[in-house]
Amino acid sequence: MKLENKVAVITGGGSGMGKASALLFAAEGAKVAVVDLDERAAAETASEINSAGRQATAIRADVSKEKDAENMIAAAEKRFGTPTIIFNNAGIEGESAYISKMTEDAFDRVIAINLRGVFLGMKYVLPGMIKAGGGSIVNQASIAGMVAVRGGVAYCAAKAGVIAMTRVAALENARYNIRVNCICPGGIETAMAKRIRKGAPPDPKAVSRISVLNRMGQPEEIAKMALFLASDDASFATGAPFVVDGGWTIS
Repeated sequence: MKLENKVAVITGGGSGMGKASALLFAAEGAKVAVVDLDERAAAETASEINSAGRQATAIRADVSKEKDAENMIAAAEKRFGTPTIIFNNAGIEGESAYISKMTEDAFDRVIAINLRGVFLGMKYVLPGMIKAGGGSIVNQASIAGMVAVRGGVAYCAAKAGVIAMTRVAALENARYNIRVNCICPGGIETAMAKRIRKGAPPDPKAVSRISVLNRMGQPEEIAKMALFLASDDASFATGAPFVVDGGWTIS
């Protein structure tokens, strides 16, 4: 029970890596606030956790909006007590277009959710963590924040920004016993990946180009990294991007 009696907030918890993390955190003893823009998806994840005899609550929030971010932390605290773990996981792939063709609105939408959403999650969880005497923040970045992806200027910029913000937050809050790290997944088989492929199955040749293990990663594999970083197993880790990419960045 690596997270026994801890209160964890997980954004984007209605599907994919967020849902896998919510289920795993709950199984490891955490009381989980499942946050998602899709209220039904959040409720389904929370219901699955509660049916297993663990504790969860569903919260609808648009992480890009300051009031929603503030309210999601307040709602989690009202239900379970002060959150000392947050996994800022919510994100979108956004529009794929070369810089000369990308619209300003499409660029801003990705930045708002994938970058500002992480900033706001940290902003509103930190005061409680400081008063509680410590905590762990895990942010969802991507290897797209480390390598270039054609057509992904907004996504790459947002994820590089998450890595940078993670380092700043770790530096600012180490004195409060708060660790801040981020995860950089590679190709993970999620609903987002399926949307990018327009529903087609993974192309073995394409997969071999992005993974020396010749397979897509699974959401549960990212959840295990999130659990490690959220738990005391990672007690000396802070300010770092943890790459879980099947070898994409070395190939």
